[in-house]
Amino acid sequence: MDATALKHYQMYINGEFREASSGEVETVINPADEQPISTVPLGTIQDVQEAIEAAYTAQKEWKRVPAPTRGKYLQAVATKIREQQDQLVTILMEEQGKVRDLAVTEILFAADYFDYMANAGRTYEGEILQSDNANENIMIAKQPIGVAAGITAWNFPFFLIARKMGPALVTGNTIVIKPSSETPNIALAFAKIVDAVGFPKGVVNIVTGKGSVIGDELSKNHKIGIISLTGSVRSGQRVMASASDHLAKVSLELGGKAPAIVMADADIDFAVQAIIDSRIDNNGQVCNNAERVYVQEDVADEFIKKVTAKMAAVKVGDPNKDAEVTMGPLIDRAALEKVDGMVQRAVAAGGVVTTGGHPANIDKGFYYLPTVITNVKQDSEIVQNEIFGPVLPILTFKTLKEAIGLANDTVYGLTSSIFTNSLEAASYAANEIEAGETYINRFHFEGIQGFHAGWKESGVGGADGRHGIEEFLNTHAIYLQRHPDKL
Repeated sequence: MDATALKHYQMYINGEFREASSGEVETVINPADEQPISTVPLGTIQDVQEAIEAAYTAQKEWKRVPAPTRGKYLQAVATKIREQQDQLVTILMEEQGKVRDLAVTEILFAADYFDYMANAGRTYEGEILQSDNANENIMIAKQPIGVAAGITAWNFPFFLIARKMGPALVTGNTIVIKPSSETPNIALAFAKIVDAVGFPKGVVNIVTGKGSVIGDELSKNHKIGIISLTGSVRSGQRVMASASDHLAKVSLELGGKAPAIVMADADIDFAVQAIIDSRIDNNGQVCNNAERVYVQEDVADEFIKKVTAKMAAVKVGDPNKDAEVTMGPLIDRAALEKVDGMVQRAVAAGGVVTTGGHPANIDKGFYYLPTVITNVKQDSEIVQNEIFGPVLPILTFKTLKEAIGLANDTVYGLTSSIFTNSLEAASYAANEIEAGETYINRFHFEGIQGFHAGWKESGVGGADGRHGIEEFLNTHAIYLQRHPDKL
């Protein structure tokens, strides 16, 4: 297709839509059919530095805007998102491969998130402490950090803007957003909403380009106060290393290898469906997906039989062309080859595939069949490393204590789950599993008012709820000594 016939988006810097200073563009590909769908500016260091400078300048006045008023801007964003729902859903499906129901959920969840954060303009608070001295008040005030950098991943490219921008802006920070190169269209469509709402110039900036250029500058620029990244462990390590030079705060949501524990007393049919829904959610590309299952020996055969049948029944295809599709493509060919490589190596080591086990027989697009694999070992690659695809390795255990040990045997610690009808077992698991979140008899997905945070190599800091808002605030202790004898 002629690149000149493709839809073209522009970056948003200091309240203006513009091209890259180099004039260069990059092409965005639809993962469902491998066809080019748009071009976007290939930003330069100069572009991102101008965005940072604009945000730095704007923040001096933005922080003085009352927090409830800042919240009203976010409410206006939420309203416009809902007004443009259909258009945004189409863009999201086309560039990321989401099925329609999930695309709708992401768009509306982002709107809800902005509303939640808007309301925080009246609810986040400081403290007054008791002093050792007479006639003194000790106050703990919460102040904005300054300029936030939001580096987003491609798997939830719209919601992650809300997750970073909402708490940053309501607390008085300004922001520079760097969307993933795989999914920049939805971010630049969002820029039009920002412009229509009428934020002061420089408060919100969106710069597209390579992570090695834009992301690197955002991580090391001394005018950035906090870097919030959602991405791989390796990306998080690079950001942390760069940020250490000027001691910027980092908030990192990284990889996961979520264990799902199925006890013999669980509702097996419910557990099967919840785990499958989690595993194929977003085509298997979610950091909190159930990535490995531990089933108690007494019910292992029943569970494997039922999960195999349901995984085999998942309809795979292009969600842009078939509304009945329940799972779309992986994001690109590299992802497809990575997932298949992990499965083939597991099979070579003795793993048994009960369904799937190879790419789907579809001419164009990056589709992998929903896969169940048994007879794998705890120390194997497929059990220890993040798959990020619709593959479910299953292991067995005798006792819950053993299962907890296996669940914790990983460098990751983002999410986890247990299926049981025993309050004793649920309580034990909740206290012993080493992860930021544990879902009990529940699908793997967090709430806006909760706290999404990883332990170990799954991240630093976290997002959502009042604890997520705290990520974007400095703590300022104020000692106010009164001298009543002079009054």
